[in-house]
Amino acid sequence: MKVRLLAVGTKMPDWVTKGVEEYRKRLPRDFALEIEEIAPGARGKNADTRRAIAQESERLRARLKGDEHLVALEVGGKTWSTEQLAAQAEDWRLGGRDVVLLVGGPDGLDPALSASADQRWSLSPLTLPHPLVRILLAEQLYRAWTLMVGHPYHR
Repeated sequence: MKVRLLAVGTKMPDWVTKGVEEYRKRLPRDFALEIEEIAPGARGKNADTRRAIAQESERLRARLKGDEHLVALEVGGKTWSTEQLAAQAEDWRLGGRDVVLLVGGPDGLDPALSASADQRWSLSPLTLPHPLVRILLAEQLYRAWTLMVGHPYHR
């Protein structure tokens, strides 16, 4: 199973890339995390936010393969403990499909795209900055994997 993070936003600071890579390299090939950056929609002084979200949604949809399990990351989604994430990941693995985690831009995901997701997940009731979301996701996927396989880290 592969896990792809489709995240609106580009040009992350070096500390983000290093932090994410630290956890990515710990994951096995059959639970690999791939990250694809999506260009944000046009925003500016008088920009139409709905149009920017629609542009982002089109770009996200263009990267979907059609047979993946979609998980929209949203503040209003369901919260999972690390143990619950491990159970979810095991369910994903047993489901036989790759997983795509969707992270919207500064104004969130398009409601229609969110509604089309198989699950909606909230990392926190707080609004988190996109750079931290990437590191947090990578780290939590690593912890979930260690729980799934009974890694000594959790004994």
